Amino acid sequence: MDVKSILDRVGSTPLVTLQTGVDRAGIRLLGKLEGNNPGGSVKDRPARSMILRAEARGDLRPGMKLIEPTSGNTGIALAMIAAARGYAIELVMPANATAERVKQMRALGATVILTPADAAMEGAIDHAREKVAAGGYLMLDQFGNADNWRAHYESTGPEIWRDTDGTITHFVSSMGTTGTIMGTSRFLKEQRESVQIVGCQPTEGSSIPGIRRWPIEYLPKIYEPERVDRVIDVDQRDAERTSRDLARREGVFVGASSGGAAWAARQVCADLAREGRDGVVVCILCDRGDRYLSSPLFETQD
Repeated sequence: MDVKSILDRVGSTPLVTLQTGVDRAGIRLLGKLEGNNPGGSVKDRPARSMILRAEARGDLRPGMKLIEPTSGNTGIALAMIAAARGYAIELVMPANATAERVKQMRALGATVILTPADAAMEGAIDHAREKVAAGGYLMLDQFGNADNWRAHYESTGPEIWRDTDGTITHFVSSMGTTGTIMGTSRFLKEQRESVQIVGCQPTEGSSIPGIRRWPIEYLPKIYEPERVDRVIDVDQRDAERTSRDLARREGVFVGASSGGAAWAARQVCADLAREGRDGVVVCILCDRGDRYLSSPLFETQD
């Protein structure tokens, strides 16, 4: 009987064809369903990588307590892996996080600290850093930890290359910690340099959970801009409208950051069509829509 642990079920998520926004026969738009991970998001990959590698180095040992600032998905993933490995964990997040995320973290045994919403993620980061400085905690630091992007170099990139039979021409990903795009870019460019790497960030004034336009002093240390060929700015309304469109027209139920990535991927497909070129465009659909049901995301009628 081949029954594996929850950690062994991270990754190997499927690609699905997305039809809407593709107007040329030689263009394929594919979405990678990261909500199929056991913790429900792409963040399961770096959470497992950061904890297991910290153990292997001896940085994390039995009895130690973890702390991490998070906008939600990484916190859920870390809470899941910490529970499976027997660690206490404290998660710090802005108070405007959806109720589903907070409840899931607490259900997994995590302590959740909510910082003022108007301080955004920067406030959560500052709070966690202050507690680490006071002693008694280990912060994995998803924003500066190379074990974040390594997870995608070792799993996300190879899965996409394998499942597209090496035909991928464009990879599109939202940029938060930037771990997904950094690791996947490394792998895909090693296979074929011409694969185009496209990142998404919010327009000024837009608030899209999971996608950030960072102030320079908070820019993730793992981010290397030369590994991204193009950055597309995504308006909050377009990201949210695309999330609803994916649910209603494709049966693909995902959150707003996924909607942002899919909107940007559609722009890439439109550019290819205008230029008369074929392509295989893959975007990351990073979590499930059920994490947003307490928000207005799916209540608006377009």
